[in-house]
Parts: sequence; structure tokens; C-alpha cells
Amino acid sequence: MTLLFPSFGGYMANHSLVLDNSSVSTVTVAEQPLVIGQEFPDVETCRRTLKDIAIAMHFDLRIVKSDRSRFIAKCSKEGCPWRVHVAKCPGVPTFTVRTLQGDHTCEGVQNLHHQQASVGWVARSVEARIRDNPQYKPREILQDIRDQHGVAVSYMQAWRGKERSMAALHGTFEEGYRLLPAYCEQIRKTNPGSIASVVATGQENCFQRLFISYRASIYGFINACRPLVELDRAHLKGKYLGTLLCAAAVDADDALFPLAIAVVDTESDDNWMWFMSELRKLLGVNTENMPRLTILSERQRGLVEAVETHFPSASHGFCLRFVSENFRDTFKNTKLVNIFWNAVYALTAAEFESKITEMIEISQDVLPWFQQFPPYLWAVAYFDGVRYGHFTLGVTELLYNWALECHELPIVQMMEHIRQQMISWFSDRQDMGMRWTSILVPSAEKRILEAIADAHCYQVLRANEVEFEIVSTERTNIVDIRSRECSCRRWQLYGLPCAHAAAALISCGHNAHMFAEPCFTVQSYRMTYSQMINPIPDKSQWRDQGEGAEGGGGARVDIIIHPPKTRRPPGRPKKKVLRVENFKRPKRVVQCGRCHMLGHSQKKCTMPI
Repeated sequence: MTLLFPSFGGYMANHSLVLDNSSVSTVTVAEQPLVIGQEFPDVETCRRTLKDIAIAMHFDLRIVKSDRSRFIAKCSKEGCPWRVHVAKCPGVPTFTVRTLQGDHTCEGVQNLHHQQASVGWVARSVEARIRDNPQYKPREILQDIRDQHGVAVSYMQAWRGKERSMAALHGTFEEGYRLLPAYCEQIRKTNPGSIASVVATGQENCFQRLFISYRASIYGFINACRPLVELDRAHLKGKYLGTLLCAAAVDADDALFPLAIAVVDTESDDNWMWFMSELRKLLGVNTENMPRLTILSERQRGLVEAVETHFPSASHGFCLRFVSENFRDTFKNTKLVNIFWNAVYALTAAEFESKITEMIEISQDVLPWFQQFPPYLWAVAYFDGVRYGHFTLGVTELLYNWALECHELPIVQMMEHIRQQMISWFSDRQDMGMRWTSILVPSAEKRILEAIADAHCYQVLRANEVEFEIVSTERTNIVDIRSRECSCRRWQLYGLPCAHAAAALISCGHNAHMFAEPCFTVQSYRMTYSQMINPIPDKSQWRDQGEGAEGGGGARVDIIIHPPKTRRPPGRPKKKVLRVENFKRPKRVVQCGRCHMLGHSQKKCTMPI
């Protein structure tokens, strides 16, 4: 005999309750049979299996008895004879189905709400999906459960089910903080020369700070990267909030190179001061042979003071995205913004001042703005550091992605996600570097070839062995190939020979590629990624408590670290959409040189001559 329950909107079309007249009763649900004599490893597995059957077959299950030796359940509808009796096998921990009355005479559950669809059931149902995608949203969970199981659960059930599943897969947030000392110890043990420390505060040993820098990153920056560091932060939206800090360099091919990562309980002047202090210690024994650092950031007040304290000789400049957005929002004038970007990229003070004059003619209000954002902190013509063509913070996008991907993970799992991503980058870029056969990396090679192509339109006059006069229809530039300088300043500012320098080098038989800064060579790129970040054992092999935690007074002790006092407020967090295109320079607006109108070039101007 076969009995089909109502389909409930098509969800039960493939679910049937199959009863036979033989001596052994059988219930088949979604290819998972329930038969007399079937064994379960424990009573909990038995209970879960029967709940799954009840949900799939859309009938309510009522537990009559559940203890150490037996489990008895029946259909909750009065008069329905369906009943199952599971008992413990003697001498072993397993349970077996003793009796099974499989005849349902009731009509089952007539709506989409099911009593057995608990938070625990939701957690088990979505565990595999959450393992692959931690960003699985509660709204997606409740929709998928409705589609796959024909059951309606509330948003709160879906949210709590996800929280429980995340805790089962990755551990709780509280456990993450407790494991931090052991995690830092594992980093130092498996990656000798790395820095990993955690700071707790107060009598309760609440988490305050975590700092991690791998030896592979330190080695790559010291020996091969250009002396340029980007600093930024991203606010975390997890249970205990916090802020992710990062210092990143740039490799030879202009890709971001994370140098140091920190998590702090809150963004504050003290935490920025501490972070820069740790960064200074990291570079302390190596900075004597390094050129002066250029540091780029949004120049928050606490960060400015921290840089001045720990890197007094560094050039600390603005991120141009931050400055340009402020300029754009202040003046809301497309032509003014276009002239502003021309001023940013002006290589000489004379060019910069001419652009400022153009802006003042449009609006006198730019003068107070320049007092708020002094040009020596962002303009190429006046900034005393070397940006190597980097004007915006690539680290902002990196931190935003990390915060987005990891905000629902405990702190140890978040740092593991970042470490694994860095391992992948090191491996991929190491392989890529070994495939290159040129002197310079591809991005530098492209710019050198462009300079060589433009060099053919210049007249070269040689003054002596090292100095050249480069004549064009626009202006004359002086090139010194010994000091690697050009009066246009592009060679000094970008680290690659400009078109004037290329013309001078070609005229005397030199290879322009050989006059690029060493940080642009394939050899430097390979050295950047020559060291690898080693794997860390599973947390089951760590000690629960380990060395590396610092108490409020700085003493290194074995302690259990508790979560910080800050907690996520109730309600949905505010979401700031930060798109990738926001990190790039705004599209240049073309201005006609004949009619001075925006939107077309002089070549395409339709105004009569």
C-alpha cells in the first residue's frame, strides 16, 4: 500500500510514505529507509533522523519517551496509529528499531510551518552550504529551506541556525579570543622570524590588540620592495566589532604586498601609536640601509602623530582618493575637478601654479580649501616623498574585502583566512615571476617601451659624458644619466626613465631598461616572493593557553583572553557600499583647446576656425 500526502505547493511531489504487508514494515523518505532492525550510533542520531522524516513527510512527531535506553515517538494527530519504538542494544552503545507501525491515517500538516523545524534542524540543514560560503545570508537560508523542504521558517530561526552552524564549523567568537596566545605561539614556531603578539587589558584580561607580520613579508619588503608603505583600517561588523589595521607595500609589478596586520578593539590614537611602534620595531634593525620611507594614508589625526613619533624622517602624504572626494563634494564643479587632477599630476611648481590660477579664476573658494589640505601633502610638484605613481590607497580595497569576507568569523579564523590568502598570493606570484624572461616586470616594461617610442621625436644635444639637452617644440629639458635626473622630474618621481631620458640614453648607445630603479626588475620581484609562509597545524594540536599574551603592564604571562567589552548593537548594521571603481582616479573630462568647452577634443571640435 502507498499513501501520498498533499503536495503543499509542489514541495511534496517526490515524497511518499511506502508501507508493505510483509513481516518487516518500511518507511522510505528521500531515499533514506527506516526499517525494523535499523541501527543508530546513539539516541541523538535516532532523534534527528526521525525529525528529518517527519519534516520530509509533513507530519508532526510527538516524542513519548526518550532516555538512555529507549526512544518512543508517534504521530501527534489523535487517532493516527503511526508509532516507532527504538531501544538500546545490550552491551553496545547503539540503538535499534524494535517496532514500527507505519500506517498513517491522518492527513498530515496542512501548512508550511512545521513544529520539528527547530533552530538545530536549520543549523544541520545549512551546515554544508555555510562551510563553502560563510556569507550565506539568513534570507537566502529561509528561501532555500522553503524550496528544498517545503517548510517555512522565520528570519530569526534562519539567523540563529546560521549562528549555531558557524559555531559548529569555526568555533565561537569567545573561543577565538581564548585561542589567540596559542595561535601566536604557533605562528612564531612554524614561521621563525615572524612577529605575532596579543595584548590583553584590565583585570579580566579583555582583548585589546593583536599584531601579526610574517617573516616572508618582512624579508620581501626589506630586500626587494620600493620604500613605500600604505596605511589604512577597516571596521569589523562581527559580534565584538573591532578594527582591522594594515600596513602594505607595493611589489615591482604594482601589486599590493601586505606587510603587517593588526586587530584592535577600537580605532583610537593610542592604538595607532601602538601599531606604528610595532611597525617600527619590525623595521628597526633594517632601516639603516633603507632609503627614507614614503607613507600614504588618509592622515587621521592619531595616525599623523604616530607617524611623526616613530617615523620622523618619513614623508607622510595624503591618499588622493580621500582628497579628491573632499574637493569634489565641496565644489561640485566638473571643470574644477578636472583642473584639480591636472594640478595633482603637474610635475613642476610652475605647472602646478598655473593650474591653481585657473581654479581661482573659476572659484575664489579654493584658497581656503588649500589651507585645509596643503599641496605639499598631495601634489606631485611639492610632495617631498616618492610615490612611484601611486596616488590612491590600494590597501583600502584589500581591507574592505577582508572585512566583508571575515566579519562573521571568530578572530583566529579571520586571521587564518588572511594567512591562507597570502599563501596563495605568494605561490601564484612566485610561479609567475619564474616565467618572466625580461629585465623588467611587465608593467615597467610597458612604460619603458612607451618612453622609447616617444623619444624619437626629440632632438638630443650632448653637453658632456653624462649631461644632455633634449629639445622639443614645447620646451627643452636637461638630463643627467649619472644622477638619473631629468628637469621634467618624471624620472626621479616614478623611478623609470622618462621619454627625455630614453632619448639621451639611446643617443649614446645605452639600454634604457638598465636605468630603471632596481625595485622594478624581475630579479627584485622574484626576491619579494622568494620566502614562503608556512602552514600552521590544526587548532586541536595547539595548547589552549600559550606564551605571547601581554598583560596590561606589558608582562608576558599565560592567560586566558576574554572578548573585549564592546559588542555589536542590536538591529541591522549600517551598510556602506564601497565599490571597486571608487578607488580609481575619476575618468578624465576632455576639454577642447579651441572653444574651451568640455566633452570633446580640439580634433573633434565642430566650431568654425
